[in-house]
Amino acid sequence: MAEKKTISQKIAELDELTNWFYSEDFSLDKSTEKYQKATNLAKEIEEDLKNLKNEITVIDKDFAKE
Repeated sequence: MAEKKTISQKIAELDELTNWFYSEDFSLDKSTEKYQKATNLAKEIEEDLKNLKNEITVIDKDFAKE
């Protein structure tokens, strides 16, 4: 099973994918595949950040109770 990537690793990968579109390596043939991968990665990052926000909210509420 593959090791789960951190949010920072996913953002770095998304940055690489985005930069590819502006690079000399850009190819229309690969653009759809790269775009789909970038879109899926962005959705994963958004979900990870949402979950992180929820965790922080729970911790904050627990801290406020003490």
